[in-house]
Amino acid sequence: MTFTPVPLDGLFNGKGVSAPRRWPTTGGFNVWGNTFPAEGFPGTDKETFVEGVPYLLPGKGGPAAAGTAMDNVRCRGQLLDVPAGEHRWIHVLGAAERRTEDELLVHYADGAVRRQWLRISDFWPETDQRFGELLAFRTRYLMYPRHSQHNMPPSVWAQRVPVTVPGTVTALELPDNPAMHLFAITLETRETVES
Repeated sequence: MTFTPVPLDGLFNGKGVSAPRRWPTTGGFNVWGNTFPAEGFPGTDKETFVEGVPYLLPGKGGPAAAGTAMDNVRCRGQLLDVPAGEHRWIHVLGAAERRTEDELLVHYADGAVRRQWLRISDFWPETDQRFGELLAFRTRYLMYPRHSQHNMPPSVWAQRVPVTVPGTVTALELPDNPAMHLFAITLETRETVES
């Protein structure tokens, strides 16, 4: 299998990571202005691996850590062009403001569009997964705009979406569901068999 992390920087429209001990924080993952602390977020300028799958997360030493840059995609129906290929799985690192599920549209080179379900559990501290995802990581505490809550570690989940119809995938159309936040997407490509 081949993994292809897809850069999301051009689609980032949400601020879910804040620099620790800088008050008030900027942005907010939800309506209460909660954020993940940058010091516990595993983003680097290189690939981050979760259960053997590589992801491109917002840079730990970059603007996200300084609290000045967007760092996640709040799903609003964006169209994401991807490297064309016979992709088998769509791996996602994300979290939801509350557990939620919605349709992800898979676009093919022949013009076909197939619907798949994207299901993501709640980021809220100590909430269990609802849709069979793997826990990617938890930060040690949750940030509010003017304080941090150290007994509340929020979660980011590793989910995968099957590409059930074979064919050359060229783009993904995200759900129009602002409760879903994506930090990274990686495509898993089918093995080609040489005859």
